[in-house]
Amino acid sequence: MLVSKGRLRLSTAPLSWFRQAIDTDGVDLAELSPAILVESSFLPDANALRDPADRILAATARALGHPVMTRDRLLLGYAEAGHIRALPC
Repeated sequence: MLVSKGRLRLSTAPLSWFRQAIDTDGVDLAELSPAILVESSFLPDANALRDPADRILAATARALGHPVMTRDRLLLGYAEAGHIRALPC
């Protein structure tokens, strides 16, 4: 979305960038299972994250025990509240 809105520039086309990112050692795609998608509707502190994409990221991080790398202030605040782990970038 950031690229399509002109708020982020990549050195390559978005699909190529994405393919390169997931080909990096130690990077895996998380499955969007029904359990994670349902859990995204039942997160603690439900009003903290209103964006469905942020909720899915948070639910995925919680389910898999992985940190989220983000500069999104709402996700970072959600992490500061102790609901997820986040790495600011």
